[in-house]
Amino acid sequence: MHTGTSASTTPAIPAAATPTRHPGVLSWVAEMAALCGPERIHWCDGSATEKVRLTERAIADGVLLRLNQDKLPGCYYHRSHPSDVARVEDRTLICTATKDEAGPTNNWADPDETTAKLHGIFKGSMAGRTMYVVPYLMGPPGCPKTKIGIELTDSVYVALSMRVMTRMGAVAWRELGETGTFNKGLHGMGTIDPEKRWIAHFPQRNEIISVNSNYGGNVLLGKKCLALRLGSWLGRQEGWLAEHMLIMKVESPTGEVTFVAAAFPSACGKTNFAMLIPPERYAGWKITTVGDDIAWLWPGEDGRLYAMNPENGYFGVAPGTNATSNPNALATISHDTIYTNVALTADLDVWWEGKTAEPPVDLHDWLGHEWNLRSESKAAQPNSRFAAPMINNPALAPEVNDPRGVPISAIIFGGRRATTFPLVMQAFNWSHGVYLGATMGSETTAAAVGATGQVRRDPMAMLPFCGYHMGDYFAHWLSIGKKLAHPPRFFHVNWFRRDKANKFLWPGFGENMRVLEWIVNRCHGHAEADETALGWMPPLESLDLRGLTGPGQNSYSRDRLAEAQAIDPVEWTRELDLQKELFDRIGERMPKELYFERELLRSRLGL
Repeated sequence: MHTGTSASTTPAIPAAATPTRHPGVLSWVAEMAALCGPERIHWCDGSATEKVRLTERAIADGVLLRLNQDKLPGCYYHRSHPSDVARVEDRTLICTATKDEAGPTNNWADPDETTAKLHGIFKGSMAGRTMYVVPYLMGPPGCPKTKIGIELTDSVYVALSMRVMTRMGAVAWRELGETGTFNKGLHGMGTIDPEKRWIAHFPQRNEIISVNSNYGGNVLLGKKCLALRLGSWLGRQEGWLAEHMLIMKVESPTGEVTFVAAAFPSACGKTNFAMLIPPERYAGWKITTVGDDIAWLWPGEDGRLYAMNPENGYFGVAPGTNATSNPNALATISHDTIYTNVALTADLDVWWEGKTAEPPVDLHDWLGHEWNLRSESKAAQPNSRFAAPMINNPALAPEVNDPRGVPISAIIFGGRRATTFPLVMQAFNWSHGVYLGATMGSETTAAAVGATGQVRRDPMAMLPFCGYHMGDYFAHWLSIGKKLAHPPRFFHVNWFRRDKANKFLWPGFGENMRVLEWIVNRCHGHAEADETALGWMPPLESLDLRGLTGPGQNSYSRDRLAEAQAIDPVEWTRELDLQKELFDRIGERMPKELYFERELLRSRLGL
């Protein structure tokens, strides 16, 4: 299996036969084809017939492997180059007119110099290959916030994956018309040379260029590139927010509906929370998924904050996904899914660490080598992925295609913190909520580079994805709040606090429903809260602990909950000192309101 495509003798489609008459599209495609020199051009229509044809081509070229169709109907396997398995933040560029616009948290590069350099790499790079013209929508048709993108790529894997992850094909051509605005995305596999691998964003030109990668996050240009990095820039210009957030729908037994958005850094249970299944104790409650990764939010005419999921599929991390942690995800990826870099069984089923307690026999790892428990490396690449259509999700919310979006009542932030942060708290107001999101972070583990317990700040889980100066981003958040007569309430959660024996103080997974119930009830005025130095917290007796077990299968005690909610002034002294590093990094562009919130917290803690 390899990442290239074979030569084709099919001639390029003449302009008269193209599915669009948009002059900007036709001239740009012609210009890029002249630069890259493909043997032919394929204009994608997103049809079922095209999917079959491209899939068979990918199998013939060794790009995809057909999996066991009895166990995984409609599923295929892709193996990327060993050097091309994840996002490359150090080679991800924001190319604005001035370095100051990109800010201190981004890698800035001059737009003209970068274009010249990358076009030099692209020159003739698609010789003997097919250039796929991939039109797509980020957002449902008819939504005023939906954006149209066109990605040019020489990767059939990308063309097929974009069909999964976006609303791709004729629907995008219809939405674009002959005069619409579109994002230009140019992707080329090149030689998969990591030294010449670049993912460059040009916000002022609404353009993306990616080269020498064939890994999802770097090459599915609608996802992090358009939906977040350029989306955040466009959102600031147009008065909305592009966020690394899930959106869930919560229905109570009485039929009360609440839409919740939540942002968590990586390895904090984001997808699991988006697809949460309430425990038996919560019969009558229903959780459905609007989105698992990205949300676009805007002020509505009624003074509420609305949101929609711009994606059409899930691009999730496979390791750790199983019938206990996320049964809805496992059901979602059981058919019509593209797997990348997982392990393979002898009968062409898939496996990864955490899928089952014991690995199957006769297993081959993601590099194609025989693997067993004595092997020194993981069977599945730690960042191995699945791309599955969201329609596969058995708990998909019907509102995912509503062009009006959904009204958000709660925004939740949360990181992986072994100490300091309580299980759950509510911000006092919008400014305080923005402060909680801006200072959010997670602690490194022993397996990570750096000292154990070191806090890596990830404001709003957007540090790798904000396409402009982070200080201006915080200011934009504050300005959105001023446009809302009925703003959502902010909350912060921490499922990962540990006791002195280094055991988790909260069981997590489906039991997070107990915390979510309090959050939802707070939004509707049904739950009490105690005022503390950190924010509003649930009285210990207000969280439903019936049927919940703690360590050793004993009943979960109120004392253990009190430990999970404890406020330690010594820990908070250290936390506030650590936050200063972020404030200093942002510098003068850090909004004064957030300095004020930090000092207010220091005062409330008596520090």
